[in-house]
Amino acid sequence: MRKKLNITEGIFPMPVLMVATYNEDGSVNVMNAAWGTMQERDRVALNLTESHKTVKNIKERGAFTVSVADAAHLTQADYFGIASGNTTPNKLEKAGLTAVRSETVDAPIINEFPLCLECEYLAYESGEYGCGVIGKVVNVTADERVMPNGKLDMSLVDAIAFDPYTHGYYRVSERVGEAFHDGKKLD
Repeated sequence: MRKKLNITEGIFPMPVLMVATYNEDGSVNVMNAAWGTMQERDRVALNLTESHKTVKNIKERGAFTVSVADAAHLTQADYFGIASGNTTPNKLEKAGLTAVRSETVDAPIINEFPLCLECEYLAYESGEYGCGVIGKVVNVTADERVMPNGKLDMSLVDAIAFDPYTHGYYRVSERVGEAFHDGKKLD
């Protein structure tokens, strides 16, 4: 038997994404965004309201990075969702993390997060069905520690996902099948 649940803002799992920008003074701003996805192979969509400091920075700088949060930095990732860049200008330092400037866009890469998409700002879509920030992915980098034999191993990324029903975080780290292959067993 099925039971009704309250309608909530998402589908499980939702990625825990760290969106990083530069502030006006060149300092780093990072926010936690669970409402993000890929629109196409090289297009990212982030459902962010214009009141976020991050959105203001994206529009001003024309760039941002999106990193996948990992279990090792869950506390920092959650903090980036609690503290607002509008009132807490030094979130990165308070979290004890570090950043380097992207070589391709005017945005920071957070060193401690293992996988990063470097994006150029394309548009902000608002209105009833708008989805917020749209960016073009121009480069993707990964820490060598998650690339044995030179290939990305997502189990080593140890990504976390957000559960909007209970407000929990979960590890997404075990490969359980082969896409576009395992279903052929039913042919």
